[in-house]
Amino acid sequence: MARRPLPRILSSGSASITRSREFARTAADNATDVLHPLFTVIRGLRLLAGTGRQRWAATPKDRRGPTLFLVAACVLAFALMPYGGLIALVTVMGAAAWAGRERTPVKTGPDEAETTRLRSLYEALVPYFSVPDDPEPLFAHGGDWAKVLDAYRFDDNGRLTRLQVTYPAHFTDSEAASRARIEQLLHTKSGRGREYRFVWDEEANRLVMEVLAPLPTSICAQRFVTTPGETVLGFTDDAVQRTVPVQDGDTMRDAPPVVWRTGARSTEPHLLVVGQPGSGTTTLMRSIALQALQHGDVLIVEGGGTGEYAFLAGRDGVLALECSPAGASATLEWAAHETERRLLAANRARQAGHPAPEDVRRPLWILLDRPGVLGHLAAAEKRADPWELLQVPLRHGRAANVTVVLADQFDGLDSLGGTVLAHTRARVVLGHCSPEQIGTVLGAEPPTTPPAGVPAGRGYARLGTGPVLRLQVPATPDPYDEATGEAQRQSVLCLLPERQDRAGESAPDAPAGADVADAGPGVPEGVPEPVLPRTMTAAVAAEAVD
Repeated sequence: MARRPLPRILSSGSASITRSREFARTAADNATDVLHPLFTVIRGLRLLAGTGRQRWAATPKDRRGPTLFLVAACVLAFALMPYGGLIALVTVMGAAAWAGRERTPVKTGPDEAETTRLRSLYEALVPYFSVPDDPEPLFAHGGDWAKVLDAYRFDDNGRLTRLQVTYPAHFTDSEAASRARIEQLLHTKSGRGREYRFVWDEEANRLVMEVLAPLPTSICAQRFVTTPGETVLGFTDDAVQRTVPVQDGDTMRDAPPVVWRTGARSTEPHLLVVGQPGSGTTTLMRSIALQALQHGDVLIVEGGGTGEYAFLAGRDGVLALECSPAGASATLEWAAHETERRLLAANRARQAGHPAPEDVRRPLWILLDRPGVLGHLAAAEKRADPWELLQVPLRHGRAANVTVVLADQFDGLDSLGGTVLAHTRARVVLGHCSPEQIGTVLGAEPPTTPPAGVPAGRGYARLGTGPVLRLQVPATPDPYDEATGEAQRQSVLCLLPERQDRAGESAPDAPAGADVADAGPGVPEGVPEPVLPRTMTAAVAAEAVD
């Protein structure tokens, strides 16, 4: 039997109903937008009326009569004033609109998801902060987490960014292993991939955990606002109180620097930089060299022999740039004699009641990048050990205004002598390192967890017995490297002093990527000529060329 078609009114009814609903919904939305001010005023009038009833109910009966009289007098005054009724109407409507405006609800506590996260964190801390014989335990399974977890903050993703934990007095917070277990637990439960700082207050039995923002890596080499004797090693967070203006990309902003002070009154006259391969130790050395050339002279000894400092060859103020064992030994021997000469000249000037000579007051920087390699080669060639030649600048460099900066990798720490470790009280560690490695070099472990990603130049610094600071070295690449961006190349080239030729006159800069051997005239092809200090004696110069 054939099925009869439905009547037209039944088959097209659903489409008509859908269109009618959409039309009604659109009309309602438009009406709501148009009448929104009216709804706001009505809501405000209702709130004002409710507030008035509450005030009237709270007014004592003996004061209701004077209150009514005062209200009536005000109404009469407005009625007798010109345009008084209009002014009263506008005032009431304005107060109603202000009272009825939409307000963002104030968050007075954690929501359900945040409460669940805090309760889970509390339960995870119970095994570490509870003992069986405690009569009133702060931490117990099913206990009140609000008594011990406070000052908390969450980000937009619901993860903790700050937390204060009140722990019992019997917890062994003086032991590094106990503190490390709690920090590891909080780090794991609060979310990996971020850098945390833990501050222990042993007197008040409180632990503050805070998530740190990553240090900026977009700051390039530039002229920093410092005084003579101050060197910016890099930039840190709000752990220091000082800021300097820096050019960060296309904008100027204030950044907190890690400032290392050198000179006769410095308590940390020499610096030791240790890092992993590719961690940015050479970048830091280049940054220090560019800052040192502003007010002093520089001797550079490169043990790696990769030509990372070739752009400094022949520059005004660069006394020597050596990468061979013979040249390094001759340069360091001259540096030892120069330190002794400065001490004698300064002593004679003080005995005569005169200020120190100008050449003594001018700072002399000795930069050694991976000198352990040259020490091994010198031992193989039966030459003088570089560490023995460094003893005089390290011991008496502060009085002679001589500063020594050494950079080496972790595998070369064993070759450093006791004199080097005793006099390099300013320390920097770069690269991805374990807390034990950082503590071995700096003398104290960092108060922060290692970052998820370690860019070049990222590490920690400690000046003397001061706190361990996070550090990000300003980007100072080799301008002759083809992989260097144009903006960073120009930032380094702008800081270079003029190039001097053999006659002492200014010479144009070599183009980027040019061969270093072609930078100076008179050098035979394939035989690089050593760059010797201007004040080096003839005997030492002859030994270097030999």
